[in-house]
Amino acid sequence: MQQHEITLPPFRRGFHIITETILNKIPSLPKTGLMHIFIQHTSAGLTVNEAADPSVLVDFESSFNILIPENQSNYIHTLEGSDDMPAHLKSSLVGSSIQIPITNYKLNLGTWQGIYLCEFRNSGGSRNLVVTIY
Repeated sequence: MQQHEITLPPFRRGFHIITETILNKIPSLPKTGLMHIFIQHTSAGLTVNEAADPSVLVDFESSFNILIPENQSNYIHTLEGSDDMPAHLKSSLVGSSIQIPITNYKLNLGTWQGIYLCEFRNSGGSRNLVVTIY
C-alpha cells in the first residue's frame, strides 16, 4: 500500500478534469490494485465522468446551479457567502471520494472517463487530496 497527499492549485468554480494532475504526482502504479482518492474539503467533491467533450463540464455546472441555487431564504448557514451552503449541499450529492481499479500499471477508466474536481465555491482555494493505492 502507498499513500500520497496532493495539493491542487486553486481552480475556478466549476468542474475540472484532474486525471493527469493526479497521475503526475504519483511515482508509479502497481500492476493491479485499487486507487482511492479522498478530498479533505466540505465544499468541493470528486466524481468520474465524461472527459472527451468539454461541454459536459459546462452542463454539469449549470445543472447543479439549477438543482441547488444560491440565495435561498431557507439557508441559515450564510456567514461565509451565498455560495457556501449550496457548495456543502452539492459536495454531499457528489461525494468526497472515488475508487478506480488499476490494471496493467494504469487506471482502468472507461474510454471517455476522467476524474473530476467539482469546485463549488467561487474562491475555494487550494484543495487537498489523499490518494491511497492498495
